[in-house]
Amino acid sequence: MSLIAIDGRAGAGKTTLAARFFEELSVDKTVEVIHMDDLYDGWENALGERLTQSLKSIVKSQEKKAAFEIDIFNWKTMSFDSKRRINPVDILILEGVGAGQKTVRDAGATIYWLDIDAEVGIQRVLKRDGNQIAAQMKLWQIAQELHFLRDKTRENAQHIQSSLA
Repeated sequence: MSLIAIDGRAGAGKTTLAARFFEELSVDKTVEVIHMDDLYDGWENALGERLTQSLKSIVKSQEKKAAFEIDIFNWKTMSFDSKRRINPVDILILEGVGAGQKTVRDAGATIYWLDIDAEVGIQRVLKRDGNQIAAQMKLWQIAQELHFLRDKTRENAQHIQSSLA
């Protein structure tokens, strides 16, 4: 099994790195990317137990080389309203804040951490997604920092690099 997790603060370039890995690795292997944005339970509960349980289930299915389904969160309706089937793959990439948490590390994942100054990261997110989420992003910054402090994600990453532009 090959499992890669790309983690770091919002706006660090995790999705960009995941796309690069997908492009390079899928030349001769089967690869899937799962974005944490699809798994989060809204703004308030995004980094909670539901995410951890989803990741445990994903990791277990990947270890067994079994197909699985994930519930997809719809940010417009603020609810889980669809599913995505993931067939067994050579390499599974988990991308987003919370992707490199302990349950994923315990499964032998290779963890990539992208460093970025928190203020630079939030500016990138607001430029990409719009100022209408500025209030949520301020709260998100607090939630992600608390998560990283508890989980020690950066300290347990095998690869630490500066943010991607």
